[in-house]
Amino acid sequence: MRLPPEHLATLLAIVDTGTFEAAARRLRVTPSAVSQRVKALEAEVGQVLLVRTAPCHATPAGETLLRLARQQSLLESETLAALAPGDRGRTDLPVVVNADSLSTWFGGVLREVSAWDGVTLRLRVEDQDHSARLLRAGEVLAAVTSDSTPVQGCSTEPLVTLRYVPAAAPALVERHRLGRRIDWSAMPLVRFNDKDDLQHRILARHAVTSDPPIHEVPDGAGFVTAVRAGLGWGAVLTSQLAPLLESGELVRLGSRDHVDVPLYWQRWRLPSAHLDRLSELVRREAGRAGRRS
Repeated sequence: MRLPPEHLATLLAIVDTGTFEAAARRLRVTPSAVSQRVKALEAEVGQVLLVRTAPCHATPAGETLLRLARQQSLLESETLAALAPGDRGRTDLPVVVNADSLSTWFGGVLREVSAWDGVTLRLRVEDQDHSARLLRAGEVLAAVTSDSTPVQGCSTEPLVTLRYVPAAAPALVERHRLGRRIDWSAMPLVRFNDKDDLQHRILARHAVTSDPPIHEVPDGAGFVTAVRAGLGWGAVLTSQLAPLLESGELVRLGSRDHVDVPLYWQRWRLPSAHLDRLSELVRREAGRAGRRS
């Protein structure tokens, strides 16, 4: 079996851009050439590699080849840069990070990477409980994830533990107060998206089995804004919550209620200077965040 590099690069371009036409523009070939390369690669391995939807995505067999293609792309770009230091080539580093890290401690990573020449960071934002899936699919080279079990071919290390505390606007709490306690089953809540289970973990501790009204705000800053506005209660990151408690905009719900989410850094085990440099930077910024919490 032979896997021509240009065919693997074509598979990678299709998944990254979403369509055969966009991949053709990236590779500077015709859409017909892209189609022919994919068909030849599928014939070589004897399996369908792409689900031809909009956008296209890899099948399980395609994900296996996609991981190889992405690793080859990284190593090739670094090798070419070493051979021709003055060349203005570009190295892409696709990484997945959760929204709360991105809006807090990961900002230090972005500030540092902004000064790196020849490197483009392509961020995917995904819930920390689901980001490892993108590593398995070959869509990213590294991930900030809550999954401590390394994906095959990856290394993992602890980063920082984020603490979330339930909080709400005072007026919302008063409307749902039953004597000295809160009616958790009736008070609306805000969650990031349908993968965000932090609020439901807290409800389970209060023996709430039915869903109260649920609002979805899939934006880190927007989530906090919605809680401040009284749309519903939410599990808010402690670093974001402290000034809002001090100002009186929010009140804490339950003196002991909280959810701790340990985060890990998973990356492909590759001899990559760029990935090593990024990993060291992520490790440093996460360490600073841990000391501040």
